[in-house]
Amino acid sequence: MHELPQQLANGLILGAMYGLIAVGYTMVYGIVQLINFAHGEIFMVGGFGALTVFLILPSGFSLGAAIPLMILGGVFVSVAVATAAERFAYRPLRSAPRLAPLITAIGLSIALQQAVWMLYPDAKKDRSFPQFDGAPFEVFGATIQRGDVFVLVAAPLCMLALGFFVTKTRSGRGMQATAQDPDTAKLMGINTDRIIVMAFAIGAAFAAIAAVAYGLKNGQVGFRMGFLMGLKAFTAAVLGGIGNIYGAMLGGVVLGIAESLATGYVGEIPGMELFGGGGWKDVWAFSLLILVLLIRPQGLLGERVADRA
Repeated sequence: MHELPQQLANGLILGAMYGLIAVGYTMVYGIVQLINFAHGEIFMVGGFGALTVFLILPSGFSLGAAIPLMILGGVFVSVAVATAAERFAYRPLRSAPRLAPLITAIGLSIALQQAVWMLYPDAKKDRSFPQFDGAPFEVFGATIQRGDVFVLVAAPLCMLALGFFVTKTRSGRGMQATAQDPDTAKLMGINTDRIIVMAFAIGAAFAAIAAVAYGLKNGQVGFRMGFLMGLKAFTAAVLGGIGNIYGAMLGGVVLGIAESLATGYVGEIPGMELFGGGGWKDVWAFSLLILVLLIRPQGLLGERVADRA
């Protein structure tokens, strides 16, 4: 059990990334009842956008000074792709049967992967992402790499900013009204199209920040990285209660910690030696989702979204 602080730290770092991506799933679903399976690729293009900014900076530019510019570049690319997808792929299908936008989202996911694979130099293999130099930090018996500090700071700040936006601003209240009843929101003078675009943009911005955190942690980005991370983030959104922005972050943290603990300790249980190690982490993650849905189908925070079929 001496490794417990390290496993908890690993899970918290991973879960914070899941939570940032999951916010995009839960906001879009809460407002337009769409599961945007292309959101993982929005995360991926944000990572490549951030990397591109770093590569065009002058040689010798410090990573610390480059991070804000990389975030801006990643957010710009992710938001541009997400809003274009909403305008040209999803908006024409709002009144279509639900299967149509779902299939469109899957098709868009594949198209974005292939576009990056063909257009970005050397994208056929994972590209190196800059990392911070220096010794890691020791916190309560856990080793925290310098790059991991970014997501531990960014995730709570993003959630605080989003909570303030949703509850205290006019646009945020319009977002809540549109989520509850879009037809009534229109009658009250709310531009629901603008609100929906805003939800896509905010989710994309969070995904881009998560992509920067992913690159700093793993030291590389690749055109396939959005598939599994997006699937895990969707799991986190469902786990926390899809439609609830705080539930998305909670679900991400719970999922990340569960993965880390299962990876570290399941193999130490007598008779379970074959099921330990990192190779089984995805199995335990989705097993947790199934268990929670069986016990509490609405998710951990119990947010129920009205069916507007």
